[in-house]
Amino acid sequence: MQTPTFAIAVTLEIKPECVELFRRRIQQQAKDSITQEPGCCQFDVLIDEAEPSVVFLYEAYVDAQAFDYHKQTPHFADYDRTVGPWIVTKQVRRLLMLQANHR
Repeated sequence: MQTPTFAIAVTLEIKPECVELFRRRIQQQAKDSITQEPGCCQFDVLIDEAEPSVVFLYEAYVDAQAFDYHKQTPHFADYDRTVGPWIVTKQVRRLLMLQANHR
């Protein structure tokens, strides 16, 4: 496994009527990112326990350039176009890895 130095944390609020559609689509996006992008080290999808319409994404990349590449892939363009209308709010944080801890 490559060592990530850069991460993205995304918090999304999804329209309640679109939650199931979004969950299926984001799981495919996570799989596509891991399998098709050599610089994507991790792509976790988490659901807020108290608010099922709130989704948290944690994505770790080899570096910021790998994330920039991610945003230019056809699978990202398709994902972004598809889920855009389903999103109420979106907060993206760009993070530098202080230390990666893996088993």
